Amino acid sequence: MGQENPKQDQIFQESSPPKRSLRQAIEVISSLISYSLPIKVFAVKWQLIRNKLEDLNSSLIAIEDCDSSQNPILSGMVSAVLASTSDCYDLARRCVDLSYSGKLLMQSDLDVMVAKFDRHVKNLSGICTAGILSQGFAIVVSRPGVNACKDDMRFYVRDLLTRMKIGDLEMKRQALVNLYDVVVEDEKYVKIIVEVGDLVNILVSLLDSMEMELQQDAVKVVAVISGFDSYKSILIGAGIIGPLIRVLESHSEISKAGAARSLQKLTQNSDNAWSVSAYGGVTALLKICASVDSTAELISPACGVLRNLVGVDEIKRFMIEEGAVSTFIKLARSKDEGVQISSIEFLQNIASGDESVRQSVVKEGGIRALVRVFDPKIACSSKSREMALRAIENLCFSSASYISVLMSYGFMDQLLFFLRNGDVLVQELALKAAFRLCGKSEETKKAMGDAGFMSELVKFLDAKSFEVREMAAVALSSLVSVPKNRKRFVQDDRNVGFLLQLLDQEEANSGSKKLLISILLSLTSCNSGRKKIVNSGYLKNIEKLAEAEVSDAKRLVRKLSTNRFRSMLNGIWHS
Repeated sequence: MGQENPKQDQIFQESSPPKRSLRQAIEVISSLISYSLPIKVFAVKWQLIRNKLEDLNSSLIAIEDCDSSQNPILSGMVSAVLASTSDCYDLARRCVDLSYSGKLLMQSDLDVMVAKFDRHVKNLSGICTAGILSQGFAIVVSRPGVNACKDDMRFYVRDLLTRMKIGDLEMKRQALVNLYDVVVEDEKYVKIIVEVGDLVNILVSLLDSMEMELQQDAVKVVAVISGFDSYKSILIGAGIIGPLIRVLESHSEISKAGAARSLQKLTQNSDNAWSVSAYGGVTALLKICASVDSTAELISPACGVLRNLVGVDEIKRFMIEEGAVSTFIKLARSKDEGVQISSIEFLQNIASGDESVRQSVVKEGGIRALVRVFDPKIACSSKSREMALRAIENLCFSSASYISVLMSYGFMDQLLFFLRNGDVLVQELALKAAFRLCGKSEETKKAMGDAGFMSELVKFLDAKSFEVREMAAVALSSLVSVPKNRKRFVQDDRNVGFLLQLLDQEEANSGSKKLLISILLSLTSCNSGRKKIVNSGYLKNIEKLAEAEVSDAKRLVRKLSTNRFRSMLNGIWHS
């Protein structure tokens, strides 16, 4: 049978949590040192443990007069020391009895014990350095006021750091909560955090905490700091990428969402993309996006991280091989705005400048998904529709075949609807899309004429914005260059009359006047159009513009000069 230690057993039996004291800890450590002396196996390891125990005992004896029951941090320290000592006694018994299961396992256990006692020594040193014992740590440092000086703010942050390093679970959690509150409300605290030694490293270490609440609170603070460009390199230098990836693989949805938000901010600089990939982050993020159990609050930032990474070609290829295109097309159909927008942005980025990926997006049903988001009959936000329209333009407008696919899904009717009824931003985007479409094939122009775009474009010709007037005029000029559209346009007397009315209102040589004249020039290719212009009563105004050397005005007058009217016009038009 192994050597027994009745004194040690008695100390532990009497040391119920409310009554634990420094004296009890000192006695237990002294007893353990004596108990370990006869151990013959792993002699070097046990000597290291005894050295640490001697250091710890000396520190405890130096502060023995402090009442640990009145000091929550010291009380927590004593409890932790007693727990470690109890574990060490168990190892000592097995080394005395030679009852351990394997040498390698016991060596590892003893190394862990050395590290534990070393940490206790450092934590106790931290208590003394922080002045906790002399100040009476039952008094919690109050949060500085709004106009507090930097020294007061720094003192407060250092106090929180001490609590995070050596406090018990509840004290650490409360310190993190308080730290989050101040960094959210006052960004000056963020600078202090990165300046105060060890605080960033402590936050990074807490990301790997087995205590879910600590992990969640640490993630929240990190997510705030990640939003400051000046401090991203400090977080990266502290090795934060790996722990954040491990958080993504944890069971806490709150922690995972916070980690994804941090990674989204940190990967705005593509230099960090490989770090995310190296720790398996791409796979973890794709898994999150593909899982039916993931919440919208998690998927949206996860999409954002992957969107930031597609600029690295090797990572983009890996995503494609892992089925990212089909995953994100499904997400584009989500009812959540954030998920919709992030997934559409991802599809747009991954297909940018890559025809093979663009073909894959089309083949997997990407155009249909985007058109569905843009559909006015579907309940979607203006922001989602804006992103869908931008993606449609970037993915489809460069290819006649893709435009045909768009038209088969009813895109023209949707675009016309928002040109008529959209809010200001969506309406302007619809106009820009119509403007780009007008520069495509004759078939596209005919389809737009048949759909009714021309009468809507006319309404934008007197908009306040010159850019809007210009786009409308150029688009209209392009559409009426098609004979079928031209005839349709002049059939409505209001169209020609409105153009001439605007021409009469515009100042000479203005950009808008030149655009209007270009449209009228196209209409003169049609007999009925030419006739309506001549009979409108605005002919004299056009002649005056020609006399003023307004661009293309002379050409317009020549076009209007049929045999019937040529004798009425001065020969200057032919000079």
